Parts: sequence; C-alpha cells; structure tokens
Amino acid sequence: MSASGFSAPAPGTLTRYEGELTPLEGRFALIAARFNDLVVDRLIGGAQEALRQHGIGPERIDLVRVPGAWEIPLAALHLARSGRYAALICLGCVLRGQTDHYEYVASAAAQGIARIALDRGIPIGFGVLTCETLEQALDRAGGKAGNKGAEAALAALEMVHLLQRLPFPAPASSPSAGGTR
Repeated sequence: MSASGFSAPAPGTLTRYEGELTPLEGRFALIAARFNDLVVDRLIGGAQEALRQHGIGPERIDLVRVPGAWEIPLAALHLARSGRYAALICLGCVLRGQTDHYEYVASAAAQGIARIALDRGIPIGFGVLTCETLEQALDRAGGKAGNKGAEAALAALEMVHLLQRLPFPAPASSPSAGGTR
C-alpha cells in the first residue's frame, strides 16, 4: 500500500471509481440568473428538491442571484475561491433571439463555468439551458424533459463523492470537498 492509502489492483482486475448520491458534509451554492426567471426559478426548485432528497437541507444551501447567464462564471469563481463549498450548481436560461447575442452569452457561460471547475478543482453542476424557444426551456425546467436543475445538482453531488474516492490528491487550489466552514 502506498503512502496515500491506495494499493494497486491485482493483475488482471479492473479498479472502478464511481460517485454516489448519499448524504455528505459540506455546503452547496446555487448560482442562478434572474434573467428568464420564469424558467430559472423552476430550475432552482428542482435543484433544491434533488439536494433535499439526498440529505442536503436548506441550511446547507446558499442561493446567489446574478443578473444573467453571462455573470454566472464570475460569481462561480468568487465562490470557488472562498473554499466554503463542496460544490457549485450553475442555473440559467439563454433563449435564441434574432441576433448573435445568444451565441456569445451561451458560449461564455459554458466556457467560463468549465474553466472554473477545472482550474479550481471544484465540482460544478451545469444547469444553464440553451434553447430555441421558451416552450423548450419550460420542458427542461420541470416539464416533459424533466428538470435540468435537479440533474445538475445530482451531477455535482455525485462528483463530490467521486473526487473524495479517487486515490489521487486534489489540486492544491481546491477546497476540501467535505469541509464545513
């Protein structure tokens, strides 16, 4: 067994690592856009309910509202740097309009959120909808296509568990995934 507590698998066996959806310690932050709040409020509700069903009560969830999807990455970076959260869940809705604005906002939000997760080593659930119509967005915010806010929360929860199980050290810049400060 190595100093990290990890022992190599027996020859010819597969070592499998997978996260779970069981209760854990730590705080979670929902970062949600106010723009398209008819949709985003439903995503928030879905995320809160999914976390509640897995043992994360409202006293361990912070809700941070930002103007729109464009502003989500900056707020996520600030929260990731705080070291206070086990995971972040980003929620927003960008609807295609008649100009290229949609492309810029959707791309910046997705790339910014991904960069923060990778650079800071913190699980981030991606629940920013990019839809053609309001009807499509509502379908994904608790309608026919489920609730992508709930799915983002569950993905973040599963990634917290997975990162805790991996035998490799977390990046130096990441907070302790299970800590409560």
